[in-house]
Amino acid sequence: MSLESLKRSNSLDKLLGEVQKENAPQEKKSYKDERLWKPEVDKSGNGYAVIRFLPAVEGEDMPWAKVWNHAFQGPTGQWYIENSLTTLGQKDPVSEMNSAYWNTGIESDKEIARKQKRKLQYFSNIYVVSDSKHPENEGKVFLFRYGKKIFDKIMAAMQPEFEDETPINPFDFWEGANFKLKIRKVAGYWNYDSSDFEKSSALFEDDAKIEEIWKTAYPLAEFTAASNFKSYEELKTRLDAVLSGSVTVGNVTEQIQEEPIAEPVVDTTPVESTSTKEEDEDSMAYFEKLAKA
Repeated sequence: MSLESLKRSNSLDKLLGEVQKENAPQEKKSYKDERLWKPEVDKSGNGYAVIRFLPAVEGEDMPWAKVWNHAFQGPTGQWYIENSLTTLGQKDPVSEMNSAYWNTGIESDKEIARKQKRKLQYFSNIYVVSDSKHPENEGKVFLFRYGKKIFDKIMAAMQPEFEDETPINPFDFWEGANFKLKIRKVAGYWNYDSSDFEKSSALFEDDAKIEEIWKTAYPLAEFTAASNFKSYEELKTRLDAVLSGSVTVGNVTEQIQEEPIAEPVVDTTPVESTSTKEEDEDSMAYFEKLAKA
């Protein structure tokens, strides 16, 4: 740009206009993953839908991805919501801290460990057969995030307890079965106890239609790809910020001087209860294993 051009373009109105743009309210960015399907419940907390679990996409072996994570609020009021490196078989700062709490033998420390324990979630591809709340979802493929309770029902279908029950592969297009997802709100949590599989049947009689559905399914490898997990150091920095100030483990007090980090947006959708005795015992066994390592 020549000096003459600069002279002609130097406009106060233009500068003020740019400042006004910068100060204008920013449109909130949506972090919703449009690939994920969520059931919707009515005012009483009841919900119903019919879905079909789909097989692994071409090039992958498993029809589900298994991810451990932590979600808890620290004394600063900030939330720690992160995937756990234990998913990858690596050390994780929260799990290490929890094992230290548990290893003190002090009941109050054990309670902190329980509240901060890792939680398990699965991801699978599904075909939505029926969704009365959102019929526009019917006939489409989505990712579905679910917990141990639903996974247990899948395993029960694959490995039934009684001799008169026929094992089924819920992820099979031809010999699988539709899953009737029934939700009731119990003690503030979504309860899936009434959910069950229908009789075994093909999703479609037309193999061309089945292949069309299969081709629209999503790869699951990204959920357990190391590149999509934060490093130990990054997680430790975030954990320190959430805890802030003084952190006491038994008789040991550590001062943390990290700057607070902005609180993440928390998904307030109710999740299935994970407070069963069996799951608590499983998590506590995990902490004890870490303590002995």
